[in-house]
Amino acid sequence: MMWKALLLLLSVSTLPLIEGAVLCYFESWAVYRLGDGKVEISDLEPALCSHYIYAFAGINTDYTIRVLDPWADLCDGGGRCGFDKFTAMKNVEPHLLTLLAVGGWNDGSALYSQMAETAETRAVFIKSSIQLLKIHNFDGLDLAWTYPTQNGGAPHDRENYVHLLRELKEALEAEGMVLTVTVSPTKSVIDEAYDIPGIAQHADLVTVTTYDLHGSWEHHTNHHSGLYAFSEDVGSDLFLNVDYIINYWVAGGMPEKKLVMGVPAFGRTWTLDSIEEHGYYAPAYLPGMTGPWTKTEGFMAYAEICVKQAEEGWTIAVEKGCNEPYTYQLSSSKIWCAYENHDSVTLKAQYAADHGLGGVMIWSINDDDAHGVCGGRKFDLTSTLADTFNKAKR
Repeated sequence: MMWKALLLLLSVSTLPLIEGAVLCYFESWAVYRLGDGKVEISDLEPALCSHYIYAFAGINTDYTIRVLDPWADLCDGGGRCGFDKFTAMKNVEPHLLTLLAVGGWNDGSALYSQMAETAETRAVFIKSSIQLLKIHNFDGLDLAWTYPTQNGGAPHDRENYVHLLRELKEALEAEGMVLTVTVSPTKSVIDEAYDIPGIAQHADLVTVTTYDLHGSWEHHTNHHSGLYAFSEDVGSDLFLNVDYIINYWVAGGMPEKKLVMGVPAFGRTWTLDSIEEHGYYAPAYLPGMTGPWTKTEGFMAYAEICVKQAEEGWTIAVEKGCNEPYTYQLSSSKIWCAYENHDSVTLKAQYAADHGLGGVMIWSINDDDAHGVCGGRKFDLTSTLADTFNKAKR
């Protein structure tokens, strides 16, 4: 029995240090994109991130974990073996941790809320999750049930979420695995959904999605991941900036060393109503045109943005008192896009280090310039984020 205890101790000791984490999400559906938008697991650079996180798995109606895209994720029946290829990056970078993310906005809250209600149903989910992680050599789970009590959830999710985290943590730690969680940046959601000290007690790292703070669902332009409030922000818009959100989580009881700040490798776009107004709060009642690879209105990957900027007629600007760029084209499309670039990512990484945060996160690495089509340096945003943060933490 002593050798079993020793093995368990050694496996638990491999848990990552809280400080200095660089989390990189990979969207499994990026393999279906066309042209330079297509990103395979083989395109990733294993040494770039401390944690690579595969998005997403889901949940079945019997509360077991669900493989959402068996053909892409598994090897069965001639599949693409996404899970196994992803965790095989550790053959190149032995210190890398590979995690599987479970949840996401599209998965909703209803089934997670039901699963978390009782110890029995939670045990079903936890057991099946660990089995899947072990089969495919993952190092842990990222719980991306980001909106307890929201999106089909129930009020008791707040308490049950912490029960789930406690039991998940115990089960994963016994296998030498880690538990990270992804949480909302929205003040009203934080107040209703999260017992922050309870979350802090059981999660290894807590990633705040500090982006998508504005978008084409609003009928005026604004930056979706501003580090600080814009001078004309009023009311609840004063809550929609990275600095406010990070400080709100810390004030609520989250230790800085466990907190991970999210940075987007994508932009949010609008179609301007008039070419005469093209700063913040410019009227814009329609989303921007779709990018050539992501094909989503109101959204463009960083690689799509920088390719577009090589065309004529694009202006790049930074609003007074702000750090992040926006770009617009008035001659034909009237598109306006808020995004991150090399300089703004540098500032965000420095901010995270200066505030003693445990890590930074990029969503998602496949939206970065994966093939070096813009500046010649592959994954420039992710590399800049990691380099700046790690140097500042030393």
